[in-house]
Amino acid sequence: MRSLWTPFLWCLALLAAEGPGRAAAEDLPVDVELVLAVDISWSMDQEEQDIQRQGYVAAWRSKEVLDAILDGLHARVAVTYVEWAGDLSQTVVVPWMLIDGRESADRFAYRLSTARFDRQRRTSISAAIDFSAGLFDRNGFEGLRRVIDVSGDGANNQGRPVTEARDAAVRAGVTINGLPLMTSGAEEGPYSWGPMPDLDRYYGHCVIGGPGAFLIPVTRWEQFPDAIRRKLVLELAGLEPPAAPRPARVVLTAGAAAIPPNCLSGERMWRVPPGGGPAPN
Repeated sequence: MRSLWTPFLWCLALLAAEGPGRAAAEDLPVDVELVLAVDISWSMDQEEQDIQRQGYVAAWRSKEVLDAILDGLHARVAVTYVEWAGDLSQTVVVPWMLIDGRESADRFAYRLSTARFDRQRRTSISAAIDFSAGLFDRNGFEGLRRVIDVSGDGANNQGRPVTEARDAAVRAGVTINGLPLMTSGAEEGPYSWGPMPDLDRYYGHCVIGGPGAFLIPVTRWEQFPDAIRRKLVLELAGLEPPAAPRPARVVLTAGAAAIPPNCLSGERMWRVPPGGGPAPN
């Protein structure tokens, strides 16, 4: 007598064989897959973190950002919002969402605006990049471009060297853009070293990379909403993948140092803080 399990087992085997191919075929084409990786280390106080969060919320509700999305080849993008600090502190605040119009953009902004705040110790840009790069795998989307947008107010001081993480992501086809926060508040926190005057050059030399990579520094918190809106427009407005790698576009603040920064300066400052005081975050 033929077992009733035989057809069932054949179906399971067929589904298992077809699974990876079917999953790949069902990835939704989008213009860009974008990871917003936002620093929540203790060097920023609650008010500054609120300004940062609300800046992103306002940007996703803006006409400029929506127009940049709708002008794309597919007129849709995929976005996720990540908060990070030390090498073991990365949290997906808003998981991957498809943004294809006003309603979905407002929904993303609402989810971000209602998410709880958190603050963590240390600053590991390298771990943030590694974590963000892994989010592109099997996310259900197939972008013409893959971009990680890193914002932060200090140098890498934990985890592997940031240049190693950057280079690995770039080899995987990911572009890393930067939003260095060079605000006066960076010198006031109880766990900070004081301001890093050449943080824009550090980001340009050590953090960003890939085709068309760029950075926009923020020197005053009141600049933040406009800066993030401009940055998102640039990241979302691409109509097709770059034909060939282009050099990074770096927007530097006036008086930035001419000598390239040491990409291990954050790690060195952590081991021996200025003035010999306690190690900051």
